[in-house]
Amino acid sequence: MSKLVTIFGGSGFVGRYIARRMAAEGWRVRVAVRRPNEAMFVRPYGAVGQVEPILCNIRDDASVASAMHGVDAVVNCVGVLNELGKNAFDAVQADGAERIARLAASNDVDRMVHISAIGADLESDSEYARTKAQGEANVLQHMQGAVILRPSIIFGTEDQFFNRFAGMTRMSPFLPLVGADTKFQPVYVDDVAQAAVQGVLGKASAGVYELGGPEVKSFRGLMQQMLEVIHRRRIIIGMPFLAAKIMAGVLDIVKFVSFQLFPNNILTRDQVRNLRRDNVVAEDAKGFVDLGIEPATLDSILPEYLWKFRPSGQYDDIQNSAKNLRI
Repeated sequence: MSKLVTIFGGSGFVGRYIARRMAAEGWRVRVAVRRPNEAMFVRPYGAVGQVEPILCNIRDDASVASAMHGVDAVVNCVGVLNELGKNAFDAVQADGAERIARLAASNDVDRMVHISAIGADLESDSEYARTKAQGEANVLQHMQGAVILRPSIIFGTEDQFFNRFAGMTRMSPFLPLVGADTKFQPVYVDDVAQAAVQGVLGKASAGVYELGGPEVKSFRGLMQQMLEVIHRRRIIIGMPFLAAKIMAGVLDIVKFVSFQLFPNNILTRDQVRNLRRDNVVAEDAKGFVDLGIEPATLDSILPEYLWKFRPSGQYDDIQNSAKNLRI
C-alpha cells in the first residue's frame, strides 16, 4: 500500500502544487479543504482515486483528526492575508497550526511540513506576522521534527500579486504602490512545493528554511519588470505610508460597519504595517541551497502567464514584429 499524506489547504495556490508533486512521487493524497466540491480539479493530478478532496475545518478537532486518520505525513498550507468572519489570524494561523500539530503528534504521524512566511515575528506589530510566528512555535511544541518553510512573496500562474497589478493596468494609467521601496525576493510556487515535498519524504532535516528566489528587488522594480513583460507603460506612484494608513483605516471601518459585506480586499492596516519591512531571506538562514534546489528566475516564468495582460494578448509579439516588415 502506498503512503498517504494529508495536505491542509491543498487546493490553494501553494497546496495544489504540493499535491501534484506528491502524487507524482506515488503517494496517495488527501486534499483537506472547507469546500471539497470546489476542489475537484485536483483529482486528475494522479491516477483514479489517488488524489481526493475531503471536507475539513481546521478550527475543529474532530474534523482535523478525521482528515489525518491513518496518514504518514501532513502538510499545513492554510493561511489568510485578510481576516473574514471566523477565519481570523489567531484562529487560522496560530490555533489552526497548533491543532494540526497536536493531533499529528497524538496520531503518531511521522512527518509534518508547515508553510509559514518570511517576517514571522512574535514581537511584530502586524497580526499577520505575529500569528505566523505563533503558529511556528505551536507546531514545534508538538512536532519538534517538523520542517517549517518561510517563503517570500510567491509568484506563479494563479498568484494574487503579479496578476492583480497586471489587471490594474487594463483600467488605469497609474499604479499606486504602498511601500514602493520595500524589497522582496519573489519565489516561484513550484520551488516552494518542491521544498515541501523534500520535507515530506524526509530529505530535508528538521528546522526553519527561508525561501527566496535569485533576485531581490524593490516593489517598484518588480512592477517595472512586470510592465516590460506585458508591454505596457504606466506611471508608478509611491503612496506615502501616512496616506496609506489613513486609506486602509477607512476601508477597515467600512468593512466593520457593513458587517463584513465589504471584505476589504483592497488594503488593510495590517498590510500597511507589513509593507514597511523588507521581505527577504536572512543572511544566516537555511534555504534553497541547503535543500539542493535551484530556484527559478522571474524572467523564466512571468511571460508564461502574464501574456494575457498584453494589449493584444497572445498576438502582441506577432503584431509588434509585423510593424518591422517592409513592403
